[in-house]
Amino acid sequence: MKNNVLAGALVALGLSLAGLFVYCGISKFADKDRAVTVKGLSTREVEADYVVWPLSFGWNGNDLPSLYQQIGNVSEKVKKHLLALGFEESDLRQGPISVDNNWENYYGNNRPEYRYSLRTSIIVSTDKVKLVIASQGKEADLLKEGIIVSSNKWDLDYQYNGLPELKPAMIEEATQNARAVAQKFADDAQCSLGSIRRASQGQFSIENDQYQPWIKHVRVVTTVDYYLD
Repeated sequence: MKNNVLAGALVALGLSLAGLFVYCGISKFADKDRAVTVKGLSTREVEADYVVWPLSFGWNGNDLPSLYQQIGNVSEKVKKHLLALGFEESDLRQGPISVDNNWENYYGNNRPEYRYSLRTSIIVSTDKVKLVIASQGKEADLLKEGIIVSSNKWDLDYQYNGLPELKPAMIEEATQNARAVAQKFADDAQCSLGSIRRASQGQFSIENDQYQPWIKHVRVVTTVDYYLD
């Protein structure tokens, strides 16, 4: 009799434990899907720290050796102009020279007056960004020497190289913003915000300001999943 009672008690205990495990498993499974996905944004406005500025010019003629000499003389005058503005020799480099034979592909009797067209550039590559900005429009000074230089804002390449130093703080800020959004959601849902279930960092984007291209707008968005307790 005692053995039957003991056996029954053990069976009852086993069923109770099994029920408890099932309940805990169901509860844990339900909690697994109780989460919220939020996005956090971080932005910065920075100034370019490097710029590439090509100044292009050309010359036409019929005697190729003389044209090469003329292009060389013009290049020296353009360099002299840039040095007078405050640039250094190390900021300047000579671009390649292109040669077009205008008599090769003309049609009918409309042969161009000049057989050769030579074109080259002096390229300013520098971290003196503010000096480049201040120098815009002063190419007109070269007109006094009969030199026409082609340069506009679309030719300028303003660059920003400080992103590696900027990334940690921006990621931290974006994550904090995401958590603030998640906390507001949890408060509205009358539950507690748990730990991070999953997080992904978006791509950093750098865009030029429409009117001041040396101003850069840096942006990153992080996506974070939080458990809700």
